[in-house]
Amino acid sequence: MEPHQLTALIVDDDMMIRMIHRKMLSNIGVRNQAVQNGKEAIDLHHSGKSFDLILMDKDMPVMNGVEATKKLRSMGIHSMIAGVSSSVEQHIPEFIEAGLDTYLEKPLNTDKLTSIIHQIIH
Repeated sequence: MEPHQLTALIVDDDMMIRMIHRKMLSNIGVRNQAVQNGKEAIDLHHSGKSFDLILMDKDMPVMNGVEATKKLRSMGIHSMIAGVSSSVEQHIPEFIEAGLDTYLEKPLNTDKLTSIIHQIIH
């Protein structure tokens, strides 16, 4: 599988982060889409969309990343979900237990994204 065949969903309430992550993913050839909160991510999956990678922010209004990750896993979603947060350490175990495959600290960079893409491809 080549990076240009991969799809990613960015779930983040910060418009600037969404723009930066979309640009970085596009630059490495990953088709992507972005939503503002966990509920929008759930709704997209209910409408039949699926993604190879979901970059999930932890702290968002409407539905946070922990809740959204649990819900996606309960729906049988097997996409790689990477938790992305600038949150303090003590909340990370709860986020990981919700069903994350990996956790990354903000800000993301191309190296971090490329390493996740390689995990999906191989």
